Amino acid sequence: MSRKLAYVGKVPSVPPLESAAILNALVSPIFVLDEEGFIAQVNGSAEDFFELSISHMVGVELKDLLPGDSPLFSIIEHARQTDAPLVEYGMVLDNPRIGHRIMDIQVSPLPERRGWVVLALHEQSIAVKMGHQLSHRNSARSVSAMAAIMAHEVKNPLSGIRGAAQLLEQYCAPDDRVLAQLIRDEADRICALVDRMEIFSEQLPLEPGAVNIHSVLEHVRRIAAAGFGSHVRFVENYDPSLPSVLGNRDQLIQVFLNLVKNAAEAVPIEGGEIVLGTAFQHGVRLAVPGSDSRVHLPLMITVQDNGGGIPKDLHEHLFDPFVTTKSTGTGLGLALVAKIVGDHGGVIEFDSQPRRTIFRVMLPMVPQEQIKGDEAE
Repeated sequence: MSRKLAYVGKVPSVPPLESAAILNALVSPIFVLDEEGFIAQVNGSAEDFFELSISHMVGVELKDLLPGDSPLFSIIEHARQTDAPLVEYGMVLDNPRIGHRIMDIQVSPLPERRGWVVLALHEQSIAVKMGHQLSHRNSARSVSAMAAIMAHEVKNPLSGIRGAAQLLEQYCAPDDRVLAQLIRDEADRICALVDRMEIFSEQLPLEPGAVNIHSVLEHVRRIAAAGFGSHVRFVENYDPSLPSVLGNRDQLIQVFLNLVKNAAEAVPIEGGEIVLGTAFQHGVRLAVPGSDSRVHLPLMITVQDNGGGIPKDLHEHLFDPFVTTKSTGTGLGLALVAKIVGDHGGVIEFDSQPRRTIFRVMLPMVPQEQIKGDEAE
């Protein structure tokens, strides 16, 4: 159902222009709903949330934008019946347009018009990002400690075992030589796994500098297109005005190579698509653990695929070590990605549903004072 533009300029109690200015100043999506559930007015943040213009939302039922069985509608109805504001924390809103979002919902009746309500959606993403960031760092620390222990306590005795197996090969019967070779091969395999783990224990300084993230993504795309992603259609959705990232080029290549490889393995052989995107976002800051400072993370890089999606039971632990959806995977790739992003002071998050999985990496930009210093040199 639709009553396009039925309420434009008719929200009561404040002049329309002043009302619009106030609503648009709010960063949370705001909807004014009439007694039948039609949208009477929205703000600019609601446009961004649904990726629809105001003219396409005003006069449309909210049920046309969200699933009709969403618990959101029972909250709205309860607020109407009780004529009292209601707040619901941690509600999940999920549809193909907005993805999987965790929201705090606030519904307030409009005293001037019976049955009308104001709906405010407050996304928990910032708090969740900060919590996940600390979790990813803790996971990286645990992997680092594990790697150091394995390197010291496992590799040294393995070299002795391998040497003994080589000596046994020389003196044992031909039938037993196969067993000696098996011992040697298994010792080599364990050493190779420890070598892979040792990358987590590296304590080398990051040595960040100005990195053109589009150059990094183009490098990754070329590697993918020439090998593991030859069956994939790549789409580039870049903001050409994006400033430089403050980071290490080689490590950022490793991050996005891992993400693109996972995406390429997830998409179908026929019709597989990976969308690489960049954007500048204002107002995203992250507290630095152990200090009073906050890091501005305005640069967002996305890797989106049309694969089958990530199983929901893995969502909470996807960046933990040894968690994988692949039968032959080690589960270290995304743990390494989380560690590198954390070392850069950034945040990584994801949304996943069938045919649409998107990883978002938020990174700091090069400080203006550093840019001016480089220009002066």
